[in-house]
Amino acid sequence: MAILERGSYKHQMPTQNPFVASMHHLDFFPAGNGNLGPGSMKKENEGFDLSADWRMYYGKNVPGFPAHPHRGFETITIVTEGLVDHTDGLGSRGRYGEGDVQWMTAGSGLQHCEMFPLINDDKPNTMELFQVWLSLDHEHRMVEPDYKMLWNEDIPRISIGEKGRETRITLIAGEVDGIKAVEPTKNSWANNPINRLSIQLIEMDPGVEYELPVVSGTMNRSLYNYYDGVAMVEGKELRKKMYMFLSADEETIIKNMSDSVIKLLLLESEPIDEPILAYGPFVMTTKEEIRQAYLDYQETQFGGWPFHEQEVAHEKSLGRFAEYPDGRVEKP
Repeated sequence: MAILERGSYKHQMPTQNPFVASMHHLDFFPAGNGNLGPGSMKKENEGFDLSADWRMYYGKNVPGFPAHPHRGFETITIVTEGLVDHTDGLGSRGRYGEGDVQWMTAGSGLQHCEMFPLINDDKPNTMELFQVWLSLDHEHRMVEPDYKMLWNEDIPRISIGEKGRETRITLIAGEVDGIKAVEPTKNSWANNPINRLSIQLIEMDPGVEYELPVVSGTMNRSLYNYYDGVAMVEGKELRKKMYMFLSADEETIIKNMSDSVIKLLLLESEPIDEPILAYGPFVMTTKEEIRQAYLDYQETQFGGWPFHEQEVAHEKSLGRFAEYPDGRVEKP
């Protein structure tokens, strides 16, 4: 049987080694107030109320996540709609979205903030993103922090089938039918092809079938329905906000049973054959390393936070860009 586990989730999707966490954010932000914040707000929009149509998260003026530390893992932030402003204490900053992906290797540690600027003052600012936490192996946990933009224009889109009866794959990481994704950061677990890591957004038209390839009996493979509709996977329903853990050494056929498009997230990889211990913003190999991460952060602040505000959003007029610690600026 191809299905190893099946269940439902709310906000955070269950994951398997080497993936530590996977979050799906969908916020129907209102028109902006001219200063990148919401033009109107109700009590339920404060904080993390999952029943609300949008949330401020930890942001006070602009929605998002003000300065916070990470060590020992990577964040892959996939923005399908809306914009994100990135700033870190090591000198990187950027604005990305509308299909862009940010790949950040926290390594030995850094502080960063992720804010969601509401650029449009005359219409809503809908935002959808996924953030996947990917563990590093022990050899690379303490590498120098690094980040890279995977611009929308460079990310492979693969269409299988005829128009109206297609499966469309957005290839964030890995390889499909000989087509390779944009390379991640140099020390990423995903950078070694023997780890067979892949991250895909899969859209399927009504009635379409798609077969996941047979790969490896040791691979961990997770499938999530994050949209509407019903997929049938090996005779079992995969409805909205449901997940499946699948074996990757057997034929697995997915069929869209709905009258509309379904959207799926696929995460798969060979596991890291070491303990993975996640505690708060740190992912390490032992409890002692977790304790040391907290001590190091208290002592060094991982390089500090050279800004007056904990939530840093960029000038409204700026488009998509990435600026690196060496001063290099990149645009799509």
